[in-house]
Amino acid sequence: MTDIRTERMEKRLWGLSVPDLAAHPTVYAPDLLKGQRLLISGGGSGMGRATAVLAVRLGAEVMICGRDGEKLDRAAEEIERATGARILTRAMTIRDPEQVSAVMDDAFDELGGLDALVNSAGGQFPIEAIDLTPKGWNAVVDTNLNGTWHMMQAAARRWRDAGVPGSIVNIVATIDRGIPHSAHTAAARAGVVYLSKSVAVEWAPLGIRVNALAPGTIETEGLNNYPPAMLSRLGQGNPMRRMGDTWDIAEGVVYLTASSGKFVTGELLQINGGMHLWGTNWPLGVPESFRGTGG
Repeated sequence: MTDIRTERMEKRLWGLSVPDLAAHPTVYAPDLLKGQRLLISGGGSGMGRATAVLAVRLGAEVMICGRDGEKLDRAAEEIERATGARILTRAMTIRDPEQVSAVMDDAFDELGGLDALVNSAGGQFPIEAIDLTPKGWNAVVDTNLNGTWHMMQAAARRWRDAGVPGSIVNIVATIDRGIPHSAHTAAARAGVVYLSKSVAVEWAPLGIRVNALAPGTIETEGLNNYPPAMLSRLGQGNPMRRMGDTWDIAEGVVYLTASSGKFVTGELLQINGGMHLWGTNWPLGVPESFRGTGG
């Protein structure tokens, strides 16, 4: 007989829907981002989509980009239905510098400029590091580190050439204590954190602020791809003993991009329930040799 609790978990759809996001209370004033223009990679789902919804609710003009054109168009249609705001979409891959340059040109041309870049695109898969293939390693690093850099550099060059300021927020991961079973993304995300700190100094004279945001375990639709046994323990890996949601991340991004963050650069904002301080997170399950040893 199937356990009813397991059955419900298997059928649960994780993450906030666009209507949920459109109706979600926010701490911010309605016109906080009026006149601002944002480009959000990975904006078709999850944290990127939540950021897009909050941004248009606060008055911003938004373009979202990513690999899956159908997903982007679907997100844009849902956002317009829920908020009345029209957002632009571009299908591309951040791994390709030429495609990055093209989407950046489109953003500057069609939005009439750009005020903030949010790098939310990325991906990884759980695997023991000893079993990683060169192809698997390179795929994750090329997306999460190199792709993020292509976007950062393309935006910064255009801001420099136009003589205008800008803001970059890079969505990374909680890496303070490593990420067992995800060494490839831990390496890439750590690279983005220290890349952000480095260019925050270099680009400060240009008026370009660069920050990173580290989510913990966040409820997104991506969790629907994981087995129930894994999902049942994900929320236990931080002192608050629960998951966050995409709205937590979206409001953090807005804090860094809006006037509230005008004197913030080179920072890593942790939105993770204290996961960087305590908790055990093994995507493939805690190995026998580590059981009972604490967080």
